Amino acid sequence: MASGTSSAARRRTAHADAAVTASRGQVLRRRLRVQQLDRPLSSSRAVTDADVLDLGVQDTGQDGALWALACRGVPVSSSDRPDGLALAWTLRGAPHAYRRADLPEVQRAVRPYSDADAGKRLLTASTPLRKAGISPTDALEHVARTMRDVVTGPLDKGSLSTRMTAELTDPYLRWCEPCHATHMYEMPFRLATLHAGLELEQGSSPPVVRRIPRFPAAQVATVARTDDATDGRWDLVRLVLHHLGPLTPKQVASYLDAPVKDVAARWPEDVVPVSVDGGAAVDLLADDVDALAAAADLPTRPVVRLVGPYDVFLQARDRDVLIPDASRHKALYQAIGRPGAVLVDGEVAGTWRPRATKARLALELDEWVPWDAGVRRAVAAEHERLAAFRGVAAA
Repeated sequence: MASGTSSAARRRTAHADAAVTASRGQVLRRRLRVQQLDRPLSSSRAVTDADVLDLGVQDTGQDGALWALACRGVPVSSSDRPDGLALAWTLRGAPHAYRRADLPEVQRAVRPYSDADAGKRLLTASTPLRKAGISPTDALEHVARTMRDVVTGPLDKGSLSTRMTAELTDPYLRWCEPCHATHMYEMPFRLATLHAGLELEQGSSPPVVRRIPRFPAAQVATVARTDDATDGRWDLVRLVLHHLGPLTPKQVASYLDAPVKDVAARWPEDVVPVSVDGGAAVDLLADDVDALAAAADLPTRPVVRLVGPYDVFLQARDRDVLIPDASRHKALYQAIGRPGAVLVDGEVAGTWRPRATKARLALELDEWVPWDAGVRRAVAAEHERLAAFRGVAAA
């Protein structure tokens, strides 16, 4: 093997004899089950009882993290502010929900893998910092330390931005034409908050930032990783592979917004190559192979869910597996006004958009394939469920 071959590629070659084959349907049904989208609603289930909370559940839009949990059988409504959950700006700079008790471990897990990783996550903010001789990792630590000092009580985003602008020097600041003002770059602002031991108040708009109760003082403004640092159960590479695999290092890196080189260096040893519908092999954790094989069995009754636009299920970077018809990608992954998806046993069978009045919720549905009577009844039941979640009647 050539010396330039990546460690991830060598591991896939080493496991070649253990390669398995699977259909798209199996891959999607395994994801559906491992993400617990097949669970019925249970009033006795705790709000923290959802495995996707290990990875983080994106909270974007009205039907965000809480609706994602409701789709997984957790008894919550849109007006709930569960004490057991907390919000933080993490992956891709987006707000994500986690178990409150897990926040210290999450902060360790979302630390950049390298200075190159930190620079990639900071986007355009890294250029002026590097020109000023400031490494992206050091910059994140400085912003986090400053932010911790500034936020002594709840502060809305605008007020915090104003305070931070007064505390920071030029490499951290930019002229914002829409605002006609100078303020911090957006990504350092967002990504530093959890490292500063700060969370977002649930339901606040504009976002309100406050200190996390009892957050470990030793972790405040600690961004750089040590050589022996391990993330254990919160290892993000493994979590993405578990919930959305099989995938390549490039696809996992895209999800995490990290350099492929850093993800490949952390690629698990216990992966098995999987050929999906005869395509090139991609990797799945060995512990998930049995579940993939079991997913060959179709359920007696189809599992139908109306998942939100930014649900974990739709965040997979292998869009050709999730939706083979590339002409459909633009309709589902719109930059603004993205619709939700109608899932039928893991297949995206259409899209949905809410059409709400003060007391009623209607849905605009786009059927990508003909729905039979059973699917229509299930969609109607999910419509009722979404309306109840929002506290209104289904139109």
